[in-house]
Amino acid sequence: MMDTKLLQILVCPVTKGSLIFNKATNELISKSAGLAYPIKDGIPVMLEEEARKLTDEELA
Repeated sequence: MMDTKLLQILVCPVTKGSLIFNKATNELISKSAGLAYPIKDGIPVMLEEEARKLTDEELA
C-alpha cells in the first residue's frame, strides 16, 4: 500500500513530473519519462537504473 501523502510529495527524478501509483504492479509510473519505479518493502526505489521502461501499451 502506498502512502497518499508520500505520493503527493514524490516526483520523477528524471523529469520532475508527477507519478501514478499502479497497485497491480506495485510501481510508481512516470509517463513523461516512460519509466516505472519499483516499490520494495513499501519503499519506492527512485533510481533511474532500477526503473523499468514502460511498454507502448502502458504509455497509451
